[in-house]
Amino acid sequence: MLELQNISVFYGNIQALYDISITIQQGEIVTLIGANGAGKSTTLMTISGILSPRHGRLTFLDRQISGLMPDRIVQLGISQVPEGRHIFPALSVSENLDLGAFLRRDHAAIAADKAWLYGLFPILEKRRQQPGGTLSGGEQQMLAIARALMARPKLLLLDEPSMGLAPLIIKQIFEILIRLNNEHQTTIFLVEQNANLALRIAHRGYVLENGRVVLHGDAAGLRNNPVVQKAYLGM
Repeated sequence: MLELQNISVFYGNIQALYDISITIQQGEIVTLIGANGAGKSTTLMTISGILSPRHGRLTFLDRQISGLMPDRIVQLGISQVPEGRHIFPALSVSENLDLGAFLRRDHAAIAADKAWLYGLFPILEKRRQQPGGTLSGGEQQMLAIARALMARPKLLLLDEPSMGLAPLIIKQIFEILIRLNNEHQTTIFLVEQNANLALRIAHRGYVLENGRVVLHGDAAGLRNNPVVQKAYLGM
């Protein structure tokens, strides 16, 4: 579905990603784990078109997407939930969801999708006329995920969805991600510092260190890898 082939990305003269290759198949949950500054968010921003690779090739559904503008990548079926959520604080929950469907014109289906998401995130329906900035951190994360889903993505990118949230809220959000994958076959690429949690819901994973992929494989194998256990699982 998505393939990164030998991608290198720079910020000016500073190299952030070194020749990384990642493959995501349709219907999978794939996680990318690594320390702060490893290049995880850079990887997602490159997929989304916010950053452009200096070398390498990105393909999505057998189409090259390197160099496309972010709005075009969203139209092709990739939506990102950014680190820090970045909802629109002055807009209501309902208006934030409408912006997630900004590129769509199927108004009846948009209304149906919003109703479906209110069922998936009941707290958002209760808060639907409330400004996004007044929501709790967990509610804002749910809103950010729901907003991305309003674009009907074939591939959902999530950047640190557990950051700063209470354990109960994290559990609820990850249960919803599993439901999206199991019940709706949503393909998910998950960047997450909570490596233990990420590897428990993922099918496969990649380990990124200093801009380089150093390990990859099925999630169970990575959980049992002594290097991963020592560096990322606190074992």
